[in-house]
Amino acid sequence: MKLSKRNLPRINAEGFTLIEVLISMFILTIGLLSLLGVFGLAVSATMTSEEDGIAKQLAQDAFESIYTARDSANLQWTDIENAGANGGIFLTGFQPIYNSGNDAIYGTADDSAAGAQTLTLPGPDGIVGTADDVTVSLTNFQRQITITDVVSGGSIVPNLKTVTVTVQYTVPRSRWPKSYVLSGFISQYR
Repeated sequence: MKLSKRNLPRINAEGFTLIEVLISMFILTIGLLSLLGVFGLAVSATMTSEEDGIAKQLAQDAFESIYTARDSANLQWTDIENAGANGGIFLTGFQPIYNSGNDAIYGTADDSAAGAQTLTLPGPDGIVGTADDVTVSLTNFQRQITITDVVSGGSIVPNLKTVTVTVQYTVPRSRWPKSYVLSGFISQYR
């Protein structure tokens, strides 16, 4: 019997070719590298979250000290200005983070005599106020308080000012400083 192409049994050759396997491996590698990049960003964000939280708290503390001084009548309305502007008491430019001075207001001239502010974190036991607490220096933080008049319709609103507190800080493994800005209004009225 003579075999011809018609008489040969057909073999189903199903499966992957080498090209298909290489293409799928390439796509899988690109996906894994992208996932690794996202993981790196997440680790970086986690490492700077402590500094971000500290900056936020420092800005809020300064902002609240201004409101408290106004509400307790420790400040006159004319005192709520930057130094050099109509007798204001708030220092201009970025200042080191000091404890509040005798006036209990952050960002004024008497703060430097109160000493550098530190942060106390709980130690391994997780409880603040025990012997294993960790004290963190805030030397990589600076604060600036800017107070400006509010202008409406081309004229100054006499009973309203804008307060902007900017905390600038450096984070490990970064060339550029980061900033946290808190801005709001303060009125002459309590």
